[in-house]
Amino acid sequence: MNIVISGGARGIGRAVAEQFAAEGHSLFLCARNKAVLENTGKEIREKFPNCTVNVMAADLSEKVNADSFADWCLAQAIPDILINNAGGYKPGNIIDEADGTLEAMMNNNLFSAYYLTRKLVQPMINNGGGHIFNICSVASLDAYAGGGSYSISKFALNGFSKNLREELKLQSVKVTTVFPGAVLTDSWGDFDNSATPPPGGGLPDCHPSHFNNSAYGDMSYKAVAAGSTRGDHPQAAIG
Repeated sequence: MNIVISGGARGIGRAVAEQFAAEGHSLFLCARNKAVLENTGKEIREKFPNCTVNVMAADLSEKVNADSFADWCLAQAIPDILINNAGGYKPGNIIDEADGTLEAMMNNNLFSAYYLTRKLVQPMINNGGGHIFNICSVASLDAYAGGGSYSISKFALNGFSKNLREELKLQSVKVTTVFPGAVLTDSWGDFDNSATPPPGGGLPDCHPSHFNNSAYGDMSYKAVAAGSTRGDHPQAAIG
């Protein structure tokens, strides 16, 4: 299968990519950091020589870049699976977070998925179907102190996913929403929420045992794999 993964250089995106690579699929990975992305592609190819890994660096929060990445993918293959994983985390409170935080979070966490999906979904429909996975967060489900614009953007991504699923029910393209808990990826930097919550609070149930990228990557992959073989899997809460 042809698998497109945004935010595929690190964290959950890379962990899921490696699981698909182990099965010999063709991967199309995107991330902002070119050096890290190219190194990820190299390491995956070396670890799983039977797979194909294609990489393109781009900031999908800007429409022109999302369109370019989609066109680059379509020039090589039509996706069977699209995993919208690109995004970022920034703790804060609505009343005192820096100006521009909402716009940045919406661009990173919602519009990247919106732009990429709109470019790829019609070719998937024309090709007979496929599956779209939107990597949301437990912050998409419940408000919490310190969530601020991050939580708003993740609620929006969940809404996008729900609406998309309704639109595509008769188009042979399935849509699944995945809700991970806290994962120790680069989005968190050196920040340990279990020890020092951000001002006003933090993600609910963030304990050190939750911060295991490999474990969450494996669970995310299993959610994706389960959803790709069943039509009755609109949501996957894994954290």
